[in-house]
Amino acid sequence: MLPTTPVAQIVERCQALFDDLHFNAVKEWKAAVPGRKAIGYMPVYVPRELIHAAGMLPVGILGGGDQLEVIQGDAYYQSYICRIPRSTVELGLTGRLDCLDGMLFPSICDVIRNLSGMWQILFKDKYVRYVDVPQNYDDEVGGKFYMEEMQVLREDFGKLVGKPITDEALNASIAVYNENRAAIRELYAYRAAKPWQAPTSEVYLVQRAGMVLPPEEHTQLVREYIAATDALPRPKRDNARVVINGTFCEQPPLTLIKSIEMAGCYIVDDDLILINRWLLDHVPTTGNPLQELSKAFLHRSAVTAAKYDARREDKGQYLLKQVKTMGAEGVVFAAPSFCDPALLERPMLQDVLTKHKIPHTAFKYAENTGQMAPIREQAGTFADSIKLWNEA
Repeated sequence: MLPTTPVAQIVERCQALFDDLHFNAVKEWKAAVPGRKAIGYMPVYVPRELIHAAGMLPVGILGGGDQLEVIQGDAYYQSYICRIPRSTVELGLTGRLDCLDGMLFPSICDVIRNLSGMWQILFKDKYVRYVDVPQNYDDEVGGKFYMEEMQVLREDFGKLVGKPITDEALNASIAVYNENRAAIRELYAYRAAKPWQAPTSEVYLVQRAGMVLPPEEHTQLVREYIAATDALPRPKRDNARVVINGTFCEQPPLTLIKSIEMAGCYIVDDDLILINRWLLDHVPTTGNPLQELSKAFLHRSAVTAAKYDARREDKGQYLLKQVKTMGAEGVVFAAPSFCDPALLERPMLQDVLTKHKIPHTAFKYAENTGQMAPIREQAGTFADSIKLWNEA
């Protein structure tokens, strides 16, 4: 049997973490030191620094994917609601999330807000909170509101672990996540420069590992992957360079990502697992930590359909910047079925791209999508049209 490469070993480890819907990595982390606690959070954004500063493990809960059969969860939501709340309920009711001591539900949409209330009813012995975020970006209005919201979390987490969370602990955790975000930025920059060396099907798994690993360990893993894949030359193909948009909440099946790549597309930017890149730069670690986190959210955070944007004239500018910065040739809009934020924003973004003569295509998926042939055919046709467009 031939020895596996370092890249294969890293990807295999990440795949195992991705496949494990019983969250054994979280259980092992808790068992290593009796008394440890873990807090789950839904996609998009929560201030994980507060969880980490309390000595607890932040755990990303991104639904059940295409591995989980949803039975009980279907009884709690209508058929015209996206799948992620149903599969998350299924994870909870089947005991797969028993290792969590609490759950945070960020401000994504009405469905997730509703899920937070449902979770309070279903799991009365767990800490549950809906994490609201400002829609006014003035530091004295929205900033003050968000600091007050984070202060509530800070006090609640302090009660959970039996000791207050100090500014020093918070600043130390901010530094840890600064380093993690820096590593993710390095990974994304590397993929954009050499997408054949870092296929998104691998980059995605490396990112997903950060949902269950301590951030310090994940940062090391990301940099080990970059070094390992750079040392393993891979064939370069004449693929179309595309940006994926709309995948910020319910995640696509891994086979969907692979199908897009097999169809002749290099994915050079995306909004997958957006929490890893939500804050766009270094958050200062010497001031008031809640104030610095608030300023970063208000003024230096990613743009997404799940985040309120009062400036309609700026709609699409963030996506245009992604296309330009990453050298993309087109955009693939991939949104979960019934995802109101993504599907409501999509026509506005398409109009902007059309005005700037940037090719784009669109489809919908569910986290358990099984039939990939039509998506692969559509992505392949889009890639071919980009090549013809560029040659014309």
